[in-house]
Amino acid sequence: MIESIFQLGLAFFGLSYDIAPQARNAIYTQIHQICFHGKGGYDWNTVYNMPIWLRRFTFSEIQKYYDEEKKAYEQGSNSKNKTVIDSSGKVKAPEFLSKQKSQPAKKPISYK
Repeated sequence: MIESIFQLGLAFFGLSYDIAPQARNAIYTQIHQICFHGKGGYDWNTVYNMPIWLRRFTFSEIQKYYDEEKKAYEQGSNSKNKTVIDSSGKVKAPEFLSKQKSQPAKKPISYK
């Protein structure tokens, strides 16, 4: 029996049977994410035939965009409570209306 002189146990660089399904799943998931979140900008065949470096770049840019959008949404939703109904069930007037009511009413201008 001949022993392998290669450290990996294989005489070639490729996918073995145990990691090929995981790699295939990762590639198809990435292609799906680009097509789905690209909002019609990419079709499956175009993304599948992209060079690997370009597909990874495109995926990372789309991922960055949606992460920033999520962060902005979370910051906006965590700001002040913007409900117009208070705890007693009455509708609260917006701030700009309450400031106008506290000022004395001005006499209307007549141009006659």
